[in-house]
Amino acid sequence: MIRVTGRISLDPRELEISFIRASGPGGQNVNKVSSAVQLRFDVRQSQAYSDDVRARLEKLAGNRLTLDGVLVLTAQEHRSQERNREDAIERLLGLIRAAAVVPKVRRATRPTLGSKKRRLESKSKRSGVKSMRSRPGMD
Repeated sequence: MIRVTGRISLDPRELEISFIRASGPGGQNVNKVSSAVQLRFDVRQSQAYSDDVRARLEKLAGNRLTLDGVLVLTAQEHRSQERNREDAIERLLGLIRAAAVVPKVRRATRPTLGSKKRRLESKSKRSGVKSMRSRPGMD
């Protein structure tokens, strides 16, 4: 089991990892070796987390989520297959950790009278500075 948070653990069998050819640096090696990693994880079928986390994960995934609910991550930063594999898994775990955090409920507040006065004061000071930069009038 891959430990994500205190309550969430992933079964490694849920991860589908395939190796593809990477673009970028690597010389002739890049044409011969499949060092890039494509990690596929079915967000909707996984039983590792609650529905709330699933919904937030789908939202965080954005364009990386297919219509079937499969999250596709590609890692090709490193020249070795193993480091790219670790990078892809770590990025997935980071996404799940971010989705596991319950967002704070924002309560609407009103600005205080003092903050309104300070804002208007700074606006008038700025206006004065800018008016002093202009050409003098024809008085």
